[in-house]
Amino acid sequence: MDEVTRIPVGGERPYDVLVGRDLLDPSPALLPGAERVAFLHAPPLKALADKLADGVREGGVTPLLIEVPDAEAGKHVDVAAACWDRLGDAGFTRTDAVVGVGGGAVTDLAGFVAATWLRGVRWVPVATSLLGMVDAAVGGKTGINTAAGKNLVGAFHPPAGVLADLATLDSLPPADLAAGMAEVVKCGFIADPVVLDLVEDDPAAALDPAGPVLRELVERAVRVKADVVAGDLRESGVREVLNYGHTLAHAIEKVEGYRWRHGHAVSVGLVYAATLARLAGRLDAEGADRHRRVLAALDLPTGYRADAWPELLAAMRVDKKARGSRLRFVVLDGLARPAILEAPPDDLLAAAYEEISS
Repeated sequence: MDEVTRIPVGGERPYDVLVGRDLLDPSPALLPGAERVAFLHAPPLKALADKLADGVREGGVTPLLIEVPDAEAGKHVDVAAACWDRLGDAGFTRTDAVVGVGGGAVTDLAGFVAATWLRGVRWVPVATSLLGMVDAAVGGKTGINTAAGKNLVGAFHPPAGVLADLATLDSLPPADLAAGMAEVVKCGFIADPVVLDLVEDDPAAALDPAGPVLRELVERAVRVKADVVAGDLRESGVREVLNYGHTLAHAIEKVEGYRWRHGHAVSVGLVYAATLARLAGRLDAEGADRHRRVLAALDLPTGYRADAWPELLAAMRVDKKARGSRLRFVVLDGLARPAILEAPPDDLLAAAYEEISS
């Protein structure tokens, strides 16, 4: 095991995010006293889940392996219900725990199952994707999707700790690694411009899972999120800034039937939010153009099809940040200066979309 970076996440239920290589061991330190641990995992990660289960078994803990559908298909109430049934059959009590092994979709599901079983048991996300490490696994937001939209059913339930083993990124498909960088770039624009400098200086190094640049980017992104969520667990204030780019992104995912990678949708959403801010007089042209340049350097999409606008607008109206009939967007008033744009007129929304769809 190489050096492990421990990033604290404060608040009413503090925990640590551990970043390093070859550090997969979720039970003794993070889940003391558990007699049973359920490992939720998608089919491609069965071998890793088996390894983790063997590890807790050696410590006298009974593992329960629960295979769930991969990606967004797993974030469904029927899947959560099947997990609850498995926990009930195994006799899970409040001292037992859940571990989510996988990317952001699996950890979202695992956290939701843990939050709702017996009104809350301990859980640990073992993030195996870049998206999971820097976003989904950190902050205690858990959820599933419904026909109405993404993550509209969920709970705030902080984990006992987070494991971000960078070695799991070595086998991650390049497209998935690049998609995860959209959330990293988001952190650069809302809080830590050094992230943007690192990507612009050497985009290839930013996408090298074994290199020091990607590790620094992961740690910086985790610190940004940790700083924000520590003071606003339930997204009642400043935490909204973490949704930069996500209003349109979630709409794209819904229109696409959740077949698009989340990071690809966020990339388009970031460009849209920057364009909207520029047209509203909140962000200068250079700041907006920088979004396109940084994301394009990582081979991420920066536009979407023009004919989808009516569907996207309808989907955005049920976004979690909306208040009644008023849409609200996280925008930038400048680099690392996030703010809220309240109730922008429909013609401004359409004009911004026309620019990114042309």
